[in-house]
Amino acid sequence: MTSTTSPGLFARRYAGVLFDVVEARGEAAKALDDLKALAVAVASSAELRQVFDTPSIAPATKAAIMDAIAGQLGAGAEVRRLLNLLAARDRLRAIGDVAAAFTDRVNSARRTVEADVVTATPLTDERRAALARALGGAAACDVTIKERVDASIIGGVVARVGSLVFDGSVLRQVERLKEQLVSGGAGGR
Repeated sequence: MTSTTSPGLFARRYAGVLFDVVEARGEAAKALDDLKALAVAVASSAELRQVFDTPSIAPATKAAIMDAIAGQLGAGAEVRRLLNLLAARDRLRAIGDVAAAFTDRVNSARRTVEADVVTATPLTDERRAALARALGGAAACDVTIKERVDASIIGGVVARVGSLVFDGSVLRQVERLKEQLVSGGAGGR
């Protein structure tokens, strides 16, 4: 029997149930760290992704592999129970989706938004904290930063908080100057 639920809905359901259990115990932050670490472990290993994507490998084998990884990472009991449920349904390959859905659920409960930030060079801890405060003030909520380095923006910062985009990159400033020169040059003739 094939499921008609989308992977996003499936992941949100599992994340929501996990959140309800761990939040009541004050363990949501630990569960969040555990899920993120597990998702990174799987995403960074082509071999693990292949194992979890291969239908001919028994779910019990996949469960044992994931349990060993969870043990090495020190994952909590509730996260390990979730992994067992995913393994029983042969859905361990969705750990990244579940981790993302859980992050969204925790952020929603804490009234926190994740900002996607692009910089030309890595941010220092001080600059990251200052940027989070400034973006939080502009977006009227708490902001956590997920950063990416892209040298093509030359300098400055591009930040996306929900549907708001703040483009303070040097590249964008050069583009604005070019637009002003082009529009100003045409009007002077």
